[in-house]
Amino acid sequence: MAETTPIHLPAKAESFLCAIYMKMDVADANEVLKVLSGVKPDVVIHAAAETNVDKCEINKELAWKVNAEGTRNIAQVCAETGAKLMYISTDYIFDGEKGLYIEHEQANPVNYYALTKLKGEEFVRELCNDFVIARTSVLYGWHARKLNFATWVIDSLRNRRQIYVADDHYNSPTLVDNLAEIIRRIVETNTAGVYHTAGGERVSRHGFALKIAETFDLESSLAIAAKMRDLKAWVAKRPRDSSLRVDKVRKEIGVEPLKLDEALRRLRNSEST
Repeated sequence: MAETTPIHLPAKAESFLCAIYMKMDVADANEVLKVLSGVKPDVVIHAAAETNVDKCEINKELAWKVNAEGTRNIAQVCAETGAKLMYISTDYIFDGEKGLYIEHEQANPVNYYALTKLKGEEFVRELCNDFVIARTSVLYGWHARKLNFATWVIDSLRNRRQIYVADDHYNSPTLVDNLAEIIRRIVETNTAGVYHTAGGERVSRHGFALKIAETFDLESSLAIAAKMRDLKAWVAKRPRDSSLRVDKVRKEIGVEPLKLDEALRRLRNSEST
C-alpha cells in the first residue's frame, strides 16, 4: 500500500486550497481509477514512493511497482480526467559528478531507486499535458512514525550515540514545511514544467549533522566524519553530489527555498507544536 494526496482546488478560489488526503494502492490501476474518478480533483500531488534507497536495490520489483508503475497509473487517470499532476521526484536522478544541477541537465541514475523515479518522470511527460515535476532533496521534518536524516541525527545525539556521517556526500536538504509552501505556491499560480524545489543551500551530510547539533544544542563531537566508501551499511550506490540549483523556482514562482540555518530554526521551534 502506498499513499498519494489529491488536492481539490475549487473554481474561483485562488486564495485557498481545499485538500483531500487519502490512501490507495498506487500500484493497483483499478483502485487508482476508482479513487481519483470519485474525487474528481483539479490537481493531484503525487508524493507516494518507496524512498528507501537500499530497499529499492534489494527489492527491485517493489520499487518498480510503486515508483514507476504507480506513477504511470496516476498519470494515466490524470490525463483521462483532465487533472493537473504534480509529481514529487528526486535529486538522485543525477549521477552526482558535478552538483548544483539545473532543471534541464541530463539525468543519469546510479541506483535502482533513482531509475524508477526517473521512469516516473518519463511516464508523466508522456501521458500528461498539464504537469509539474518537482524535484527535491533529503526531505526532513517531524514525523510521528519514522525517522528521516535530521530526526535520526537528533535522536542519536540526544541519546549520546556516536554516528558516522559522510563528509563527501552533498545534497540540498529540504525542510518538508518549506516544500509544502513551494508546492502550494506552484498550485496557486497554475504553473507547469520542471522545477527544483529543494532547500536553498548545498551541504555535505556531515556538515548538515553539525548544523543540526548546533541548532539543537547537542554534542557535535558524536557526529564522526566518514567517507562514502567506508559506510558499509549502504547497499546501493549514492551520487556523490546531487545538490540542486533553485534559481528557477525562486524567479518564476516567487518563493524562497530556505537556507539551512533558517530551516533548522523552524524545525527546532516547531518541535513542541
